[in-house]
Parts: sequence; structure tokens; C-alpha cells
Amino acid sequence: MQNISQDQWKKQLESDSHFVILDVRTPEECAEGIQKKAQCLNIMDTSVFMQGLELLDKTKTYYVYCRSGSRSAQACMIMDQMGFNKTYNLIGGMLKWTGEVEVG
Repeated sequence: MQNISQDQWKKQLESDSHFVILDVRTPEECAEGIQKKAQCLNIMDTSVFMQGLELLDKTKTYYVYCRSGSRSAQACMIMDQMGFNKTYNLIGGMLKWTGEVEVG
């Protein structure tokens, strides 16, 4: 896992064609707005979260965020332990996000 700034996040997404954006907030939080192209996978529902991770391609690059960056850091650590190759945690999460947001 690597913690990256919003600027690094945006730059890396522009040059990365093999990525997944993962929002690990609750469904209620996701309904308030998510990043473009993000998939929601609620880390607070442990069994659903773990089952969802099992379905993901571990060779892709994962950009993970939550509200503030804490849950996404935890998600990245879990993913790293499960053998995911590259995980990036967005510092500050959606609280600091100034990019585009899609409302559910």
C-alpha cells in the first residue's frame, strides 16, 4: 500500500489503463456521491467486503478511498495481505476530494 495525495491520484489514473477505483464507504455514504468509475464495497460489512475482494483481479492496480482515508488504509492493508499487487490509499478521502463526483 502506498498513501498518495489527490494530485498523485489524478496523475496516476491518467497514465494507468489497468486500474479499479474502490470506494469502501457504506452504501449510504456512496449514495451521497462517488468518484467517477468507482465501485462501492462496504468495508464495514466484513463478510460482504471479504467476498467482494475474492472476486477482484489481484493483478490490477487499486485506488482505494473512503470518507477520510482511515478505512481505505485498512482496506489496502487487507488487500495487500491477500496478495493484491498494487494498492493506493487516497490521503484525506472524500473529505478532501475536489474532483468529479457522481451522485447515485
